[in-house]
Amino acid sequence: MALSKLVMASLLLSLFVLQLAQADYSPQSIGTFLLSKTNFSDCGSACKARCQLSSRPNLCHRACGTCCRRCSCVPPGTAGNYDKCQCYATLTTHGGRRKCP
Repeated sequence: MALSKLVMASLLLSLFVLQLAQADYSPQSIGTFLLSKTNFSDCGSACKARCQLSSRPNLCHRACGTCCRRCSCVPPGTAGNYDKCQCYATLTTHGGRRKCP
């Protein structure tokens, strides 16, 4: 019993260390990180900036908020820049269209 708990704890710890090791914190990526990664509390302001030129701002803001909460990032600018937040770019609707504005 104690051995299985030890194995489980070491497995969880190794997964955590692996996750940290895979993070890319090069100087060039820090700028991209600051532009695209947001905290959940920043989703509102990031989506407001993203949707400011939208012809349907309420719909844009709602879709952007959903994508931001799922991905914890919003690409910079009002359109495009999907390469800055890959998760945001890959979310699609049931019809196969891009979900995130």
